[in-house]
Amino acid sequence: MKKAILSIVIITIALVSSIEVNAQNFPKVDVSPMDASAYPTNWRNANKLVKVIYSRPNLKGRSLDKLAPKGKVWRTGANEAAEITFYKEVVFGGKPVKAGTYSLFTIPSDENWIVILSNQRNVWGSYFYNSKEDVVRVEAEVAQDKESIEAFSIVFTGEENDALMHLAWGTTRVTIPVKG
Repeated sequence: MKKAILSIVIITIALVSSIEVNAQNFPKVDVSPMDASAYPTNWRNANKLVKVIYSRPNLKGRSLDKLAPKGKVWRTGANEAAEITFYKEVVFGGKPVKAGTYSLFTIPSDENWIVILSNQRNVWGSYFYNSKEDVVRVEAEVAQDKESIEAFSIVFTGEENDALMHLAWGTTRVTIPVKG
């Protein structure tokens, strides 16, 4: 009987110890989750023209100017700078761009946003932004909408190889044409 109890105690200690050894420390869930948007938007269409990977900050009662300051380079989202991939040569906002992956930065203002494609990659925020790495800069007019969007969002619309990339946050809307 003592051997049986001793065996159960040893097995229990071994199991508890192994659970603690294998436990992982996972960080809290990111409050600005990563998202992706692509064109064509149909997930069944594997022949994409463009895809953007970005993080989605929320206003949470703050002003857009506080999170994306006017006249300053912004990472176009949260956390890492947004990345945009063109799967073939395109005309982005009226300017030719080779196929490839670029960081997407913006400079907000009241009338228009300057949208920047940069060769810099894998950068956190816009802290280390370097204009010497710019591929193109295009201007996109700002429009206002009655509906406010809490989480920064990027979506695409279009037909065939002519797409529009829409940036939206709060009541601000910015649209850039992308032609394949």
